[in-house]
Amino acid sequence: MKPPITLSQAIAGYLLDARARHLSIHTIADYTNSFRKLQVFLGEDPPLASITPDDIRKFLADLATPRAPAGIAPRPIRPLSKKTVLNIHTGLSALWTWAVHEHIIPHQIIRDIGRPKPERPVIVPFTQDDVRRLLAVCDRTRPYTRPGQRISDNARPAALRDRAIILVLLDTGVRASELCDLRLRHCDLRNSRITVMGKGSKERDLPLGPSTTKALWRYITVIRDLTEATTDDRVFLGRGNRPMTRHALQKLLLRLGARAEVPDCHPHRFRHTFAITYLRNGGNTLALQACLGHETMEMVAIYATIAQADIENGHKLASPVENWRL
Repeated sequence: MKPPITLSQAIAGYLLDARARHLSIHTIADYTNSFRKLQVFLGEDPPLASITPDDIRKFLADLATPRAPAGIAPRPIRPLSKKTVLNIHTGLSALWTWAVHEHIIPHQIIRDIGRPKPERPVIVPFTQDDVRRLLAVCDRTRPYTRPGQRISDNARPAALRDRAIILVLLDTGVRASELCDLRLRHCDLRNSRITVMGKGSKERDLPLGPSTTKALWRYITVIRDLTEATTDDRVFLGRGNRPMTRHALQKLLLRLGARAEVPDCHPHRFRHTFAITYLRNGGNTLALQACLGHETMEMVAIYATIAQADIENGHKLASPVENWRL
């Protein structure tokens, strides 16, 4: 009789299968992190079939316990967000579904455990002035002084890259991972389009406006082509001409936001801004869903509600009947 498959063996098998199915590297990394948390919680390597629904419930409850984040930088002690716990629940469900399909276990126990309901985020889009300030700080370094000399600043070497990043994020609503994975061969600047690989390895074509096309062309022509021979064909590069990661993109935007005095400057806020502005300007909800790469209309409906509230508030301010007090 064969010994039972342990949790670690099942995880290894599932990750091999995930790579064979060409799941994105970001999905695999998120799932791996979720599985590692479960292994640490259990403290041993039990047979997968011996793990009970109560074990999983206790694990998910433990994730809500406030704890200090990893790393040396001082950060507040807080629990994982409900959205993160939901993502972990999704990863575990994928593992157990695979194990049932492979006849390792008889039942998919994760589906019997209630899915955490994530908090609905407060969505505050960038204003036009916010974006103008972000673009302005791309061009020059912080002012500095040297003994006996005037206050001065320098041109930033990354100015063309950072302007292109901001405009592509704002003009297309792409996810951070989609921007970081964008390839040179998927930039059709002649026709002002890019092709991105979304969740589930689904490609979608996105149009670019003239200003974004010009910014991307300038970056690729002036800066990016010079490094093409020493790197792969990803468009946006970070330190050492290595492909930019989501973490590096997040840090870059936070730095630019701090200089421009634009708080909460993160990649997903550009996505929110694109979606809400698209609807404010008369865009179609189905077309927006296609642009964003959403499988359902749930998030689009939230954007539509915000956009409609903005329209109604604008009418109150602009209506001649109200303003003229007729």
